[in-house]
Amino acid sequence: MEKKVLLVSSAVGFLGLLSAATGFGAEATRIKGSEVQFVSPTQCAYPRSPAMALGLTSAVALMVAQIIINVSTGCICCNRSPRPTSSNWTIALVCFVVSWFTFVIAFLLLLTGAALNDQHGIETMYFGNYYCYVVKPGVFAGGASLSLASVTLGILYYLNLTSAKNSNNPWGSSGPTNQGGIAMGQPQFPPPQPQNSQDPVFVHEDTYIRRQFT
Repeated sequence: MEKKVLLVSSAVGFLGLLSAATGFGAEATRIKGSEVQFVSPTQCAYPRSPAMALGLTSAVALMVAQIIINVSTGCICCNRSPRPTSSNWTIALVCFVVSWFTFVIAFLLLLTGAALNDQHGIETMYFGNYYCYVVKPGVFAGGASLSLASVTLGILYYLNLTSAKNSNNPWGSSGPTNQGGIAMGQPQFPPPQPQNSQDPVFVHEDTYIRRQFT
């Protein structure tokens, strides 16, 4: 069990760091407004940037980390067994909810930023004027920060839930096993009771007759 916990935590932690690193890398290499050139009044020229690939890598790494956590812990909402009342269970439940919340926001930010950063030659018109659209500052950085928070909360959720399972064993406990498959019991028949009668005494016939006449 300890090897499994260590393996899952290490894999999810690595994916979380990868997601955060590529997210911040996408933020650093995103296309800025000063890098866009106007080819014509209605045409924009965007430079090449690895921000799209980095953003997609960050989103995929975050999604894989979330899948590993949820597969390792199982469906926490589908279990019908009684829940433990320990503090580990409460912390695990809170981390589970917040982790999913941060995951959804981070995934959308990273995926949307990667898609919008690759709009080469597409312009946006506001009130009759054309503008070259670029990803706003902080989109990739916000997604990277939330992805790191989501993975951290996911690991905490996994560790606390595992600890709650080991300490409370809420998913059923096995009863005492029969040693060797042999049933032990008391004897059904009571032992024979000792006889209280005395041994017979033999008396001579003449002595018996004299006792009868006396």
